[in-house]
Amino acid sequence: MGSKAFAAARPNRLLTIGTLAGLAGGAAEIAWIAAYQGLTGQQAAIVAQGVTQSVLPSLASAPSAVVLGLAIHMSLAIVMGIVIALAVPRLMPRVVGTMLEPLAVIAGLVAVWAVNFFLVLPVINPDFVTIVPYAASLTSKVLFGFAAAFVLWLAHRGSASAR
Repeated sequence: MGSKAFAAARPNRLLTIGTLAGLAGGAAEIAWIAAYQGLTGQQAAIVAQGVTQSVLPSLASAPSAVVLGLAIHMSLAIVMGIVIALAVPRLMPRVVGTMLEPLAVIAGLVAVWAVNFFLVLPVINPDFVTIVPYAASLTSKVLFGFAAAFVLWLAHRGSASAR
């Protein structure tokens, strides 16, 4: 499917692609943070609790705070994946299906990371930005971008072979 055809794809297809991109990106972040925290002798559960504390502070100390943090993270990841799947073809149709598309996706996610870590989180949960060093958290967002871009690439390939 060419970039124009992909950009004009049915909204339901883009929602599905976006959901899959978000799931892949969110899972990549979880895997990276779990590995990083383990290698540095920290508990990954602290990050999930921090997510809960950022979104639902009253539940931060609940027994289910870790599971809830993972669910919140994956829900936000799905939303981000859908935004990517809808926005890239509409805002940058010429990069769809090219080598520039992953760069555009990653650049967008780095911008999201910067807004979150320098503007939003310091206001809503200043402690969260100290749980994982900036470089490690930025790496997680870049990995999200790679995973989401891979899903988009697979979608382009699948569409092209269906013709």
